Amino acid sequence: MSGNKGLVYSTDHGRMCPDCSKPVGQCQCKAASSAPRGDGTVRVGRETAGRKGKGVTTVTGLAMNDEELKKFATELKQKCGSGGTVKDGVIEIQGEHRDKIVEYLKTKGIPAKKAGG
Repeated sequence: MSGNKGLVYSTDHGRMCPDCSKPVGQCQCKAASSAPRGDGTVRVGRETAGRKGKGVTTVTGLAMNDEELKKFATELKQKCGSGGTVKDGVIEIQGEHRDKIVEYLKTKGIPAKKAGG
């Protein structure tokens, strides 16, 4: 049983962090696991797959943790006047807003480029 770190689920508390043995919502080591990720290039693309033809603008490659991404997504949604979400480190904004988002990122000092067609 080498490699087992500890309790991962409790009927009282739900999912548990295997490292600190606390409920996932109260995890003390979460800050270490949500380290900023990104390759230095922010890509702003457009996706329609799995959305019944409706397009979303995606922003990937931002070196921010989950909380910072959510705050920045709120800024982008307000700038575009549209809804959106953050999924797996990718900001999704409803509609076609690539040009507007690239310009906004550049004014914030974040190097960005359009990805895809």
